[in-house]
Amino acid sequence: MKRNMQKWLEDLRTAPVKKAMPILSFPAVQLLGISVKELISDSNRQAEGMRLVAERTDSAAAVSLMDLSVEAECFGATIRVSDGEVPTVVGRMIHDEDEAAAMVVPAVGAARSGLYVESIAKALELITDRPVLAGIIGPFSLAARLLDVTEIMMDCYDDPDMVHVVLEKSTAFLIEYAKAYKAAGANGIVMAEPVAGLLSPALEEEFSAPYVKRIVDAVQDESFIVIYHNCGDNTIRMIDSILTTGAAAYHFGNSIDMAEMLTHIPADTVAMGNVDPAGQFLGGTPQSIRAATLAVMEKCCSYPNFVISSGCDIPPRSSWDNIDAFFAAVDEYYGK
Repeated sequence: MKRNMQKWLEDLRTAPVKKAMPILSFPAVQLLGISVKELISDSNRQAEGMRLVAERTDSAAAVSLMDLSVEAECFGATIRVSDGEVPTVVGRMIHDEDEAAAMVVPAVGAARSGLYVESIAKALELITDRPVLAGIIGPFSLAARLLDVTEIMMDCYDDPDMVHVVLEKSTAFLIEYAKAYKAAGANGIVMAEPVAGLLSPALEEEFSAPYVKRIVDAVQDESFIVIYHNCGDNTIRMIDSILTTGAAAYHFGNSIDMAEMLTHIPADTVAMGNVDPAGQFLGGTPQSIRAATLAVMEKCCSYPNFVISSGCDIPPRSSWDNIDAFFAAVDEYYGK
């Protein structure tokens, strides 16, 4: 369903009572009674999982799987898949400039990318009361999965030209991938660029922000938005650069002080975060997540552009009692 997403964001920003928007998708496996492996392999199950999550929660938008292995797998990376955890990339695929130069940009549809685009098209037929957003990885985070997350940190100093070659090809693919989601009818994307949050501000400004901006410029318009997500530790230090990407909204992890971050975000720009997904949604209790959610809201809701969310993707095995308690806490806060 086509929507004016700029107006949707503005309505969300100006609403006195705001709906929460956690990155909530993988716990659908519990509602479906299936494994993560089964979920990531079936577009019908993904769409039905999104429908069940939307039916159970009063979220501002429905968000598809935040599976950061999909794009790397398209390039040929090896993926580790299990029944209960989010898929991960194994090993280093690119070792030197020659391999980087020889790397072929895959077509959208390679590996599981076509299946994920298909799942969004199907979800849009099932969810009509809120926007439907697709999840994709950011360019530096994709490059890090191809070069290895540890190795790329050294490569930025020792072999920056190789890193830029990989980034160019990663960005080219991600632009086409985002366009495919747009063509399928998605209302936008949530772009996860967490590895960039481990960089120094100067390195983030060189190796992440310009490539993110190219993706944003290629796809964002009135009916399709980019929400930038970064759960790295250094995001407050690099926020000026992050804002140059031009994303429509921003989402931050629980490793930072969300209230401090909000002092750096323009008042007309929505910023989301940041209840701990592992410590609270997965490892907490209904009582502890209630307290954590209310604590974030007490500190941050004085900023009209703040929207309460999880700090990152909520893990598959997170208790639905905890997820329900999060939404109940949001209702409790606004009920005051």
